[in-house]
Amino acid sequence: MDNKKVWFITGASKGFGLSLVKQLLDAGQLVAATSRNQQELINAVSSTNNNFLPLQVDLVNESSVSLALQHTHEAFGKIDVVINNAGYGIGGAIEELNDDETRLAFDVNVFATLNVIRHVMPYLRKQRSGHIINIASIAGIAPGSGFAIYSAAKFAVVGLSEVLAADVKPFGVKVTVVAPGAFRTSFLSPDSLAMTSNPIAEYEDVRALHAKYLKMDGEQAGDPEKAAESIIKIAGEENPPLYLLLGGDAYNRALSKLDTLHNEIREWQDVTCSTDFEYDAQHN
Repeated sequence: MDNKKVWFITGASKGFGLSLVKQLLDAGQLVAATSRNQQELINAVSSTNNNFLPLQVDLVNESSVSLALQHTHEAFGKIDVVINNAGYGIGGAIEELNDDETRLAFDVNVFATLNVIRHVMPYLRKQRSGHIINIASIAGIAPGSGFAIYSAAKFAVVGLSEVLAADVKPFGVKVTVVAPGAFRTSFLSPDSLAMTSNPIAEYEDVRALHAKYLKMDGEQAGDPEKAAESIIKIAGEENPPLYLLLGGDAYNRALSKLDTLHNEIREWQDVTCSTDFEYDAQHN
């Protein structure tokens, strides 16, 4: 990357976030990175680079987010790329997850992302430039059994990104929503993925799927360093994609979902179109 950019990355102490921070610092970029624990972030990045601004931020708290963005702008003079990477997985059937567990999933995956967007947009509008990259999941396009709430939250990230892209285009701000498949990050650790505290015996198939999923840890096909490279690459594109899938599994799941949608929409076309008012030539 020839030009220095200012990057603001959430959830940067592990996973994609950590890979992104390290690669960007190695490339001489200016990076503000957030974590719930600043010292943990500093230890993970292991850098005394003056281009690195580690921030302890509660992403669910608007004041904390606003202050972090203000600090970033004061330190570096601008904000070019925002990567909403912080996320939280939750497994369980809807009936098994209580209200607190469900709301926490939406707080971290959706409302934290909205807080960052809401408070960074004044800077980007004033600059008439910027790129917001929201990390969703292939589960937000083609969900899997046993992860309804996580999928719902990531569906929300996909949806808000689609509309955000249209809303901010007049200001020269670009938007990309990233939908990764399974990568060898720490996502399957207890810090990142919680399971229902109220399992119901009848959901035997869901338990079996969870067990199979957790056994994948360390054997996922996706390389997080290559994912980070891909995200950095599209941030340098003049016309970046609105949707970026990462991983062969994500690609295949998305195509399968598209086929299902196409076939079912076509199959029920007559019922769908029968609900319109009948055209009356005499009154038109």
